[in-house]
Amino acid sequence: MLPTSLPLLSKGGHATHCKRCLSGLPSSQVDIDPAKLALSFYCLGSLDVSGELEKKTRDWEREQWREWIWSQQTREPVLKSKCVGELSQSPGGHYGTGFRASSYMTTKHSTEEYSGHDNPQIIMTYTALLSLSILRDDFSRLDRKGLLKFLRSCQNIDGSFSSEPLGGDSDLRTTFCAFAISTMLDDWSGMDVANALQFICSCRSYEGGYGQSPFGEALGGTTYCALAALQLATKQLDPLSLQDRQKTIRWLVQNQASNGGFSGRTNKDADACYCFWCGASLHVLNAGDLIDKAAMTSFIASCQFKYGGIAKIPGEHPGTPFSNPLTLQQTLS
Repeated sequence: MLPTSLPLLSKGGHATHCKRCLSGLPSSQVDIDPAKLALSFYCLGSLDVSGELEKKTRDWEREQWREWIWSQQTREPVLKSKCVGELSQSPGGHYGTGFRASSYMTTKHSTEEYSGHDNPQIIMTYTALLSLSILRDDFSRLDRKGLLKFLRSCQNIDGSFSSEPLGGDSDLRTTFCAFAISTMLDDWSGMDVANALQFICSCRSYEGGYGQSPFGEALGGTTYCALAALQLATKQLDPLSLQDRQKTIRWLVQNQASNGGFSGRTNKDADACYCFWCGASLHVLNAGDLIDKAAMTSFIASCQFKYGGIAKIPGEHPGTPFSNPLTLQQTLS
């Protein structure tokens, strides 16, 4: 039983805040523009899990957002070289298709011209597909063949995935995105699954959690990425022994602080986002009953901002992307 004194979830305020962000960021948040696609996912996800998407938005708005997301799908262009009549493949043409972060600093979009900012990015591709799913799109315009080619071009020798074919971040976050994309496509031919699973297992720390890369400190977010990826690929977390599973559960449970929130690392302060990362990890391990749900709900409720959004900790401004849909989902459940 939850205590009756808990503040109500301010769904209306959170919905208004998210819609405001979808309409356009203020000048103070212009640095977020290069990652606008990820921000859109957080806002749409928050609206969806709170049941406010169709209540607070109109059909033409949702269609407009769908069209904007599809406009971020990259192509495999062919460049005209300096020699008249001679064609050459663009740098991006070898690596398949996906979704770029936004139209930020992008010039023309045609099959004859290429901008380096048009390169697909694996995290943005992940958020684009999720956003289209939230908007009930049927994926009929998705270049599946090109997307699988893109995934193959991002996988490294050690099994991990880079954020882009030409490099970028390479850790458990980007690797999880590759697993999630493969699941949404229902096609695993875009990766060497065995090699990727081996990389995930190599990121396991002595504490029972998972770091971003091998020998890294265990983090709540990357622990979720590891466990969720294993679950997506194997359906039952086969790579984990009973002892490993118990050790991970123990570490996650210990991360719940006395104020009800979860910390992302050992001996760190709790914050709202880790209520999802650690809480969801325990659910993946079928140990969600070990969470003190009343305390966690009380902590998240205290992080609500009076004008909408959920802050990292009580008393702070929620910032951008304002409301983590996954944190909202924890509160609602």
